[in-house]
Amino acid sequence: MIDSEIEITADLVRDLLQEQHPDLAGLAIREVSGGWDNQQWRLGDELVVRMPRTERAPDLQHKERRWLPVLAPRLPLPIPTPVRLGEPSARFPKPWTVMAWIPGEPLDHSSISRGDHAADALAVFLKALHVEAPSEAPISTDRGAHPKEYTDGFDQFFEAVVPGDIADDVRAVWNGAVAAPEWQGPPVWVHGDLHPANVVVSDGTLSGVIDFGDMFAGDPAWDLAAAWVILPEGTASRFFDVYACADEGTIRRARGLAALKSLVLMQIGQNGDRGLPGGKPTWGPAGRAALDHVLRSGSL
Repeated sequence: MIDSEIEITADLVRDLLQEQHPDLAGLAIREVSGGWDNQQWRLGDELVVRMPRTERAPDLQHKERRWLPVLAPRLPLPIPTPVRLGEPSARFPKPWTVMAWIPGEPLDHSSISRGDHAADALAVFLKALHVEAPSEAPISTDRGAHPKEYTDGFDQFFEAVVPGDIADDVRAVWNGAVAAPEWQGPPVWVHGDLHPANVVVSDGTLSGVIDFGDMFAGDPAWDLAAAWVILPEGTASRFFDVYACADEGTIRRARGLAALKSLVLMQIGQNGDRGLPGGKPTWGPAGRAALDHVLRSGSL
């Protein structure tokens, strides 16, 4: 839910910086389009201020503050890391964070032209991320379990957006995921929300991964769905060859979750922004393209 009690403006961001980080207050501030839980403001050329605008956003920011500095040093693509911490105050009663800016264009506003390079880059990135998480790592309450636990949600999205001519094929992909075995390995670090708006592209290939607010410890299939949701058609096989750690059951779960993620993107694009300023008009086409990739890929 959107918290509309406080209007977040450039003047507010500058005032908060002046109060808590005055050495940064003179940098240029400009709003960044996009974002879901956080409204983002570029700060100079190398920083971004993330201002929470949903009820859950403060908890997500605390998670990123705690864990991104741990993960970043061993990941082969840039991710945002906290640079300065903003604390709740009379001016703005929620935490906010100054983070490193990851250059590039979000994929939902761009495209990948170097598909093999992007497949390799994503596979190497996720292989580095998907290591056993410590016992104190966060868990998720709304994602991360076996696909069979999300059949009701899948059915809702399915009924809302799937055209009749592909309905049987989409259902078959999901049924394959539901019938796949459970993840048998230890809980590993999972980004949890990989889709075109949460990766950035430069020079036709992936150049960074952003928005780790939904990260959790669990089944890597939730991230491996990106082989269809993010990468160009025809590159999923190469991705899994390079990743080299996914068995048949994990790939089946990942493919079903890719279908689910595609339907979510399609519905958000179809039904608007759920109250967020600016809407998400790019998400619908991205979701339909991803669903087409899933259906045309067949078994790997």
